Amino acid sequence: MSLAWGAFALLAGCVARIPAPIQDDSTSLGATRGVYRVLPGDTLYSIAFEFGRDYQALARWNHIPPPYRIEVGERLRLRPRPSRGAPLGPSGTPQAVRPVPRPAPRARRTGGHPVGPARPVRALRWIWPAQGVVKETFGRGPLSGRPGNRGIDILGRFGEPVRAAAAGRVVYRGSRLPGYGKLIIIKENNEYLSAYAHNAHIEVEEGAIVRQGEVIAVMGDSGTDRVELEFEIRRRGVPMDPLRYLPKRHH
Repeated sequence: MSLAWGAFALLAGCVARIPAPIQDDSTSLGATRGVYRVLPGDTLYSIAFEFGRDYQALARWNHIPPPYRIEVGERLRLRPRPSRGAPLGPSGTPQAVRPVPRPAPRARRTGGHPVGPARPVRALRWIWPAQGVVKETFGRGPLSGRPGNRGIDILGRFGEPVRAAAAGRVVYRGSRLPGYGKLIIIKENNEYLSAYAHNAHIEVEEGAIVRQGEVIAVMGDSGTDRVELEFEIRRRGVPMDPLRYLPKRHH
């Protein structure tokens, strides 16, 4: 066997789970030139998660006040509206764009109630969402040249409990986002979202308030080739290293 063929066979024999990339808003399903058409099962939070946006910025660009209701078929901007005369960066996107003034809230979204100021963000203490060995850490891709993880992958046994790492509200449950299988997204506060992917079964409903440590799912292999929990923490839309937030494990 030649050296080149041996290297190819070894690579082909390795089971690698390549994380789903944050979607390019010019090519993703439902998105064209920075405009996304809402599909069944979408929430504002899941759209922001899929495209790596801060959900509050996405709401602001589309003049959607809390509780951020959207409708199937509605078109949402995935980028801020450029100001006239704004200089363009290398990618053709405007630089130093000032936020667009928000018009009065639409009655169909708010019921006519005014929107108050944002509440201050409280400090969070996180716990581990599952038992098991961390197989993939933040920023490490399974193959050279592939995009790295935006969270951590915790190996486990089928049916083991998945627990809420912090208290919050379930803002998405479903399996529409590519590469995540059966996914839960929890909003902890105005800054943080956490995500729990590849579940076998989801135990909580969208909109439910969950306590820290509450069982929200059971571990599975949906959307992947091994039993694991992919756990992500995002701060204002940006993936963060969960190991910087989770307590140290004592062996």
